[in-house]
Amino acid sequence: MTFSLAIVGRPNVGKSTLFNRLVGKRLALVDNQPGVTRDLREGQARLGDLRFTVIDTAGLEEATDESLRGRMRKLTERAVDMADVCLFMIDARIGVTPMDEIFADILRKRAKVVILGANKGEGFAADEGVLEAWNLGLGEPLRLSAEHGEGMSELLTVLMPLADDFSERSKLEMAETDINIDEHEEEIYRLPMRMKPLQVAVVGRPNAGKSTLINKISGEDRLLTGPEAGITRDAISLQIDWSGVPMRVFDTAGMRKRAKVQEKLEKLSVGDGLRAVKFAEVVVVLLDAEIPFEQQDLRIADLAEREGRAVVIAVNKWDVEGEKQQKLKKLKEAFERLLPQLRGAPLITVSAKSGRGLDRLKEAIMRAHDVWNRRITTAQLNRWLSGMVEAHPPPAPNGRRVKLRYMTQVKTRPPGFVVMCSNPDKMPESYSRYLVNGMRQDFDMPGTPIRLYMRSQANQNPYKDRKKPAFSKLKKHL
Repeated sequence: MTFSLAIVGRPNVGKSTLFNRLVGKRLALVDNQPGVTRDLREGQARLGDLRFTVIDTAGLEEATDESLRGRMRKLTERAVDMADVCLFMIDARIGVTPMDEIFADILRKRAKVVILGANKGEGFAADEGVLEAWNLGLGEPLRLSAEHGEGMSELLTVLMPLADDFSERSKLEMAETDINIDEHEEEIYRLPMRMKPLQVAVVGRPNAGKSTLINKISGEDRLLTGPEAGITRDAISLQIDWSGVPMRVFDTAGMRKRAKVQEKLEKLSVGDGLRAVKFAEVVVVLLDAEIPFEQQDLRIADLAEREGRAVVIAVNKWDVEGEKQQKLKKLKEAFERLLPQLRGAPLITVSAKSGRGLDRLKEAIMRAHDVWNRRITTAQLNRWLSGMVEAHPPPAPNGRRVKLRYMTQVKTRPPGFVVMCSNPDKMPESYSRYLVNGMRQDFDMPGTPIRLYMRSQANQNPYKDRKKPAFSKLKKHL
């Protein structure tokens, strides 16, 4: 997916019809809870050779209060802020209405790129409406017929150059991971800059308070929040400056157990959240203080570790917790027991509602990012390896002890190390864990994923695998 396209406009201008045509099927919205604003439909669009994400939105209404219509409008406006391109649709048969003019003005101020589409443009009855569309000041209107498929080639022509620009931007925004190390390069930790901000993904179960937390960090209500679980539908990135540190923060949809994810739209949302983890450098796993470390929390944290991202555990809604000291002790014990692969990762208590603990959360994020970039010289590693082997020698399968010859760091983000040894396939997982845990403690690398690879020595005996000649053949040569 190279970019996202939001289809916006008044009710009944044909937005859903065009959405279904672009995705090639009907995606019906399923919502059993009255009053919950879940009227964003997202799908994978295909137009010629172009692939992109298309978002169908609720009809733009004039209501701005907290009524259902008002909340639907807020959700649509959020889609406008989030989308890379907005396709503003009017009804060519009706022509430009006063409401169209109001919303055109909103899009000029808020949308990144606006394409004007005059839908229901088949036949002579639409000629006058298409001409009126020029008065909106959004450029040349595309004459479309979502129902009959007319104007799709013109839409593709407009989108193709935009897709190339967004593809280049996506490559720049992707987190740099598994970076090879040049041993001659000076070891310097580079602070995030405005052109290359620190990328942080906030993940967790529904209703853990992710959007509320990001709103508090940014200092403004830029994300829609509410008591209903599942308001956030897709990964939204916000560029913020957190006390002088440039960051791009991804707000993700709540991730439920796979068996409970039945709605097609929710499946798309969870997939979008997983992609956000791959774009991030630091992943904040947000837990609910009332029900921490449920099975899904553990899966989410394990996913971040397997993707090689620095992890920070944040426990939200701490302001309503009664026995804080006792609860904190139990949390730390459960963390050590349930997530041994993240041993030493920071566990921070916060209140997204009041803002308490956010300073400590920022320090933990910066610390985790620093450790994620940690580099250790080969000389330090080999002195340390000698001590570890002397304290606890490696096993001796079949009576032949595995010899650890030397060790070096080959990657950062996350730190990756290679140990050259004899018979690497005979090295048990328990000894590798012994080395990794020792590195965490001795080199002050708590919590970050550490990759340790066992490799055989390059210069081995060239006659090792050569078959010995039979005795009868040897006798002929004597």
